[in-house]
Amino acid sequence: METAAYLTRIQYREPVKPDVETLHGLQRAHMLTVPFENLDIGLNRPIRLDLESLWNKLIIQRRGGFCYEVNGLFGWLLEQVGFEVTYLNARDYHPEDDSFGIDFDHLVLLVRVPNEPTRWLADVGWGDSFTQPLELDSPAWQEQDLRAYRLEPFRHGYQLWQRGYQGEVERQYFFDLLPHQFPAEYEATCRYHQSSPQSIFTRKRIISRLTDDGRVSLDSGRLILTKNGRRSEHPFESEEEFHTLLKQYFDITL
Repeated sequence: METAAYLTRIQYREPVKPDVETLHGLQRAHMLTVPFENLDIGLNRPIRLDLESLWNKLIIQRRGGFCYEVNGLFGWLLEQVGFEVTYLNARDYHPEDDSFGIDFDHLVLLVRVPNEPTRWLADVGWGDSFTQPLELDSPAWQEQDLRAYRLEPFRHGYQLWQRGYQGEVERQYFFDLLPHQFPAEYEATCRYHQSSPQSIFTRKRIISRLTDDGRVSLDSGRLILTKNGRRSEHPFESEEEFHTLLKQYFDITL
């Protein structure tokens, strides 16, 4: 890996070493610059999880990706910096029937700083969620950017809760602590999310990125801006408008 090129891509200019400060800084920088997006699925472009393909798409082409892509490449960066990274199996929570998704529905990262006991949950691939790593073994709510997060022991792992801008609480996903091989164990579910009519990624397109004061998102018919906890929606109608907004807010031309 050309670590310097990756750091340039995410505009990270601080000293880089395997410590807590760097871990927190890298996650936030990544989320500010590399969007969560599934645009290739709607274009019938296959998503490949080998590191060469991920590097070409996210770093050379300056695109984003969904969880397997962005967390897969981010885990590689953390390993190169000197962190210990474990790839975990997470499953999205479905409130409509109080269930969790299929195995390997989502990829998250368990990260350790060398010679320190604290375990951290890192995730740059969920979209609108925590912006800096969470301390895995803390039972308390962890405050971030006008919201808070809590990791609750559940089954043989943990479930993630978010307390929103208005105080509403929602469950986001469950993950176990068994180590897994990336990309091999995630490829089947990645193919499922590219092809199944049951997958949310085949039913709608989305691109979303953290901003300094909130988030900007673009879906099939709306520009969504969140600033200091206040959300506004701006509908549009044409495909031409979509591509104009895509360039304006994400600097992406398909």
